[in-house]
Amino acid sequence: MTETHSVGERVRTARKIVGLTQLQLANRAHLSLSLVKKVEQGTTPASPAFIAACARALGLGAGELTNQPQPLANRDEHRVHSVIPALRREIAAYLLPPAPGVNPRPVAELAKAVAHASVLRQSASLDQLGAELPPLLDELRAAAHHYEGVERERVYGLLAEAYAAAGQVAYKLGYADLSSLTTERVAWAARLSGDQLAMAAADFYRAGELIATAEWRGALDYLDTARNAIAARLRTQDEAALAMHGVLHAKSGLAAARAGDADLSDAHLAEARHAAQHVTPGSDYYRLAFDPDSANIWAVGLAVERRDGTEAVKRAAAIKEPFSPTTPRERVGHHWIDLARGLQLHGDRAGSLEALHRARRVSPLQTRYHPQVRETVATLAETDRRRTDSLSGFARWIGLTER
Repeated sequence: MTETHSVGERVRTARKIVGLTQLQLANRAHLSLSLVKKVEQGTTPASPAFIAACARALGLGAGELTNQPQPLANRDEHRVHSVIPALRREIAAYLLPPAPGVNPRPVAELAKAVAHASVLRQSASLDQLGAELPPLLDELRAAAHHYEGVERERVYGLLAEAYAAAGQVAYKLGYADLSSLTTERVAWAARLSGDQLAMAAADFYRAGELIATAEWRGALDYLDTARNAIAARLRTQDEAALAMHGVLHAKSGLAAARAGDADLSDAHLAEARHAAQHVTPGSDYYRLAFDPDSANIWAVGLAVERRDGTEAVKRAAAIKEPFSPTTPRERVGHHWIDLARGLQLHGDRAGSLEALHRARRVSPLQTRYHPQVRETVATLAETDRRRTDSLSGFARWIGLTER
């Protein structure tokens, strides 16, 4: 059978080490006993909400339950992960002065370089992005010491964007500690930029950290504060502010969904959709890629997060394909990963696997390392004794082995 190394197996092991019964873990994590049993048995995939709640109840980091980062199995994986040490050093060095003789490029040229990094981020080209970011961050750090006044503020805005890209590399490769550290760097640089919407974007990422640690109500309060801080900008019909308002509501929808509050999640989704109607398709303010297509993608994901596969499939059917060329591959790949989870919950195993293959075609590195892809495939393998060559091949591709 397939060596799944699933989250359920790790939860069961950690639970026994701590000395909890399934019922005690369920009570401590505010989960149903039946869900704990099904996940441990491998018949139901562990959702991000389940992982966060169990990790908190067991006193662990979520990465310890998802086994991230994954062990390196070949040269290609080593090449992808080899970008992390240099990235970690640069994130740690953010307050150091530049080396003598470093002359940064003009701010306009630095802005082009950061924009290129963001394009790589949204295409999920993690290896190339990870290689380009350390020297770029080093140069931006030098520029923050070199320039003054408005130009220095602009450099800090660019630093915030570059740190956000670095955070995505770390997060998608499974380095949760480094991802959290970059979130703090985003917030630090955004504050020094003096840009209110950059600070709101930082709040978006910080809320994600709260959600990942099962602090869902805290995240909701935090996001309410973030929206209130930009409320005055909405009255001027500032499109960038409207996009930020919408994506912050979408993030609140995620927090509510993981907290098990479907009505509140839908209310935030409605606000996000309303804001998206006033945003030009293809807009990418502060690299959060929020527009009408993005709101539809969020809608599918939010249904999955509350474990309503049927609603997720229904919402996905309303999305027009193919996606707009302006929709980042990162977002499209994420959609297919979410839909694969939704189809599995809906009982459509073949459709789930096909969605995973579509995610792979659109965004291969993101798909290969995404913990929910591994969890979906592991559960498909556990529950489908007539495992197809396609499923076996996909399992091998993401590093699940046969035993």
